[in-house]
Amino acid sequence: MVTIRVPIAEHRDASYDILIGRGLLAELPTLLQRECPASAYAVISDSHVGPRYGENVVREVSGTGCGAELFTFPAGEWNKTRETWAALSDRMLAGQFGRDAAVVGLGGGVVGDVAGFVAATYLRGVPYVQVPTTLLAMIDSSIGGKTGVDVPAGKNLLGAFHQPRLVVTDLEVLGTLPPVQLTAGMAEALKHAVIADAEYFALLEREGRGGRGGAGGAVRERDPEFLERVVTRSVAIKAQVIAADEREAGPVGHAIETVAKFAVAHGEAVAIGMAAEARLAERLGVAERGTAERIHRALEAYGLPLEVPSETTPDDLLAAMQHDKKVRAGAIRFALPARIGEMHVDARTGWTVPAPAAVVREALEFKR
Repeated sequence: MVTIRVPIAEHRDASYDILIGRGLLAELPTLLQRECPASAYAVISDSHVGPRYGENVVREVSGTGCGAELFTFPAGEWNKTRETWAALSDRMLAGQFGRDAAVVGLGGGVVGDVAGFVAATYLRGVPYVQVPTTLLAMIDSSIGGKTGVDVPAGKNLLGAFHQPRLVVTDLEVLGTLPPVQLTAGMAEALKHAVIADAEYFALLEREGRGGRGGAGGAVRERDPEFLERVVTRSVAIKAQVIAADEREAGPVGHAIETVAKFAVAHGEAVAIGMAAEARLAERLGVAERGTAERIHRALEAYGLPLEVPSETTPDDLLAAMQHDKKVRAGAIRFALPARIGEMHVDARTGWTVPAPAAVVREALEFKR
């Protein structure tokens, strides 16, 4: 088992561990009692993961003498809403969960965000533990304490920062993950490599193109050694940059999901956004020439898209970006790469760069 510490500089007592290993779901009752003791646990999951893993988790936790109850909601990003948050909170209130209770978020990114938001707001805040079950959630959304729900104006515009007590990452669940969700996770892994580790990016390139048959063969075959390396390295990178939110993905991916009404999978939106922001970085002169093309090739090797969906327009996306949390004084700001493995830093503006709408539109209009 690998343990990675997430340091929270502003609140040291909020720092926590991420555990990465195999068979950790079986150890969850012990881990909960040690790291997040509670009189009862509300296990929040969705309609896919709840029947597969949630029922057994509740049974095992209940066997330790603690109360535990499974609360599920319909799977899908479109159910990450105020209504879902309210319904789960009401059900916990009806179940008489007190302030000595805790929440367990068991599932992918949608479950983690909703469960975390319930925990952040229930009785003005109760502790919670993240148990991610998708590659994307393991390396991104389960880390950092970002919780919330989507609204018509955009993604995650209502939420709270509420750090988990622990993140439990059981690599064995990746064996049952649909291929499209593994691919979505690789978009995030490539983003991490672009942000902070050129050698890691080169590894992902090799595995995507030539390793084990090409076309993301190691992922397609669910190679356990490769997936463990991806999770461990990406989690370490995410933990390092958690205090610098500006280094993370810019507003393009969120805008695509909003405009497309979540018809575009999150991983695909991440890929499209990363490609567009790399093109934007070159157009603004902040990235080395050739950076965008190299990112394009790596994304294509894993079967990920580069172009914005045909049903959206640059104007629609620009309008959606105006609601992004990185907008300052009406200007859309972007976190952009300087080269593979290093983000651009401006002496005046820090990690983010304002971009004229016309230049953003050019980057969005790209066709392969």
